[in-house]
Amino acid sequence: MNPPASRIELPGSARTALPHAQAGTPTPPQERLQVTVRLRAGADLSEAATGGQLADCPPQDRTYLSREELEQQFAASPADINQVVHFAQAHGLAVVHASAAERSVQLAGTAAAFAGAFGTSLREYHTPEGTYRGRVGALSVPAELGSIVEGVFGLDNRPQAKPHFQRLPQPGIAHPHAVNQSYTPLQLARLYDFPAGPTGAKQCIGIVELGGGFRPADLAAYFKRLGLVGVPTVQVVRIDGATNHPTTADSADGEVLLDIEVAAAVAPQAQVVVYFAPNTSQGFLNAITAALHDKVHRPTVLSISWGSAESSWTTQALDQFNQAFQTAALLGITVCVAAGDNGSGDGVRDGQPHVDFPASSPFVLACGGTNLVGQGTTISREVVWNAGPDSATGGGVSAHFAAPTYQADLALRPGGPPLAGRGVPDVAGDADPATGYQVRIDGVDTVIGGTSAVAPLWAGLLALFNQQLPKPVGFLNPLLYGSLRGQGVRDVTSGSNGAFTARVGWDACTGWGSPAGAALLRALRGLSSQPTPRV
Repeated sequence: MNPPASRIELPGSARTALPHAQAGTPTPPQERLQVTVRLRAGADLSEAATGGQLADCPPQDRTYLSREELEQQFAASPADINQVVHFAQAHGLAVVHASAAERSVQLAGTAAAFAGAFGTSLREYHTPEGTYRGRVGALSVPAELGSIVEGVFGLDNRPQAKPHFQRLPQPGIAHPHAVNQSYTPLQLARLYDFPAGPTGAKQCIGIVELGGGFRPADLAAYFKRLGLVGVPTVQVVRIDGATNHPTTADSADGEVLLDIEVAAAVAPQAQVVVYFAPNTSQGFLNAITAALHDKVHRPTVLSISWGSAESSWTTQALDQFNQAFQTAALLGITVCVAAGDNGSGDGVRDGQPHVDFPASSPFVLACGGTNLVGQGTTISREVVWNAGPDSATGGGVSAHFAAPTYQADLALRPGGPPLAGRGVPDVAGDADPATGYQVRIDGVDTVIGGTSAVAPLWAGLLALFNQQLPKPVGFLNPLLYGSLRGQGVRDVTSGSNGAFTARVGWDACTGWGSPAGAALLRALRGLSSQPTPRV
């Protein structure tokens, strides 16, 4: 149904029901909701995030914005906020919170009022996993808001993402690279030659979680077993009513504790802040936004181990998340994101390759997975993680984001055409549960893998770098593909993730490869102010 002449369709807002979802009864009209409205920025974020200061420029020569400067340059205008507030009030909606810096207005009201305000209908949808409130089709807004409102989140509360961790297979399950080997994060740090001196002191690692929780007693026991003196500082920030809610080892607790234990083990003196949010596109976006604008903890590295196939997101969500990651680049925050655990199909059963989001954003460090065998400081074998379509590293080419400038000369195969879209991943690390991470989950010592582990591993490494460098590493990708061009990483050249095969140099399985920590730090320190010309 087309909106009335006085209203326009909100670009990118169209939703479809989840596959296999059965439409149920309309949402009760008096049900109370909270919705986030995202507004346009005061200046072009994309141009700023891809400009000369953040292109192939060494960290020490970059000029990052403070959070205060970011607000001055890119905040939503008071006039835009006022227009949204007046619109909301005219439709019987209350303004809970408005933030110019975050470019958002939080609204509260009834389902009926929101349906009228945004030209949609809400109903319950039933799936084998549970019931969610949803909508079908596009949203609309008054024509005068068409250039102001860039996204509306919270009308639909379907689970948006899944955690990218996998448990060690039970004995007897066939594995193509069967070994009986697992590692603590400290052992992996030695194998990957993380710099031995820094500890992450005075750094802050932010971790976004969309479910689960942790118990401090588990962390204390785990870090004591690793031989660390004291327990790393872990704090919680609650977003949209979510809490640190640990339950059992079979829940998302596995994700939460994996992320904390890996990041904090390799950077034990860094502060770790966990941003808990509901598993919806609204909660996910609000958590990332809160971390970026957190003036108390001020993280310089974010780790995200949740995601889903690009095709499961609305265009407005893809674009608003991407703007958040552009903001991170301007602030000097590196965002490390798991590339997915379901191979080149990313769990979509249509026989076509798909990539995971938010790993496919051009402004994050997408982290793929390997199968690693080694001891002490010696790696004897490292190949692409692939134990089958539902247990393999994600990777491929985005169907939404164009190939960024830093990937302009890449191809999927030697002599092939340039990438048609953003190539994923950028880097990799041990992820196969068969060569997985020794962690403690809800009182149980266990082994876990997945690209979920690689994101906090890289986040911890970058916290070590940030302690040693005069300025944070920040947006690493232009350097990886530019001046560094393979320096500081271990190229993984064997294996595939289904549709794509590893080779020398960048590939859509493991990116540039796994970390060679001390060498990467030396390479970053040694970069000159002038980009290395390409031949």
